[in-house]
Amino acid sequence: MIVTTMNDIPGYEIDEVYGEVFGLTVRSRNIGSQFGASLKSILGGELKGMTKALVDSRHEVMARMVAEAEAKGANAVIAMRFDTSEMGPNWTEICAYGTAARVHKASS
Repeated sequence: MIVTTMNDIPGYEIDEVYGEVFGLTVRSRNIGSQFGASLKSILGGELKGMTKALVDSRHEVMARMVAEAEAKGANAVIAMRFDTSEMGPNWTEICAYGTAARVHKASS
């Protein structure tokens, strides 16, 4: 599966577009990580636990997006983006989305 943030793939031609695909997760922060983050925000520095949680979440939503694209018969996702939003004080939504397409290597 080719996944790109570009609107096209250099060296490839698009045969068919299957439409939007996405992967989504909603995560809650546990009280321990919130307390640690609050202390760290006073002192400054990276919130390593929250950074790891976000990286893990992005991998998860990418895998879900790719699975949806494969189910539609796609071999590529173009114009892929991430979106993150807060849903209340303790929940974060992470979404990966893009356009599922079937592509082939262009002949020279």
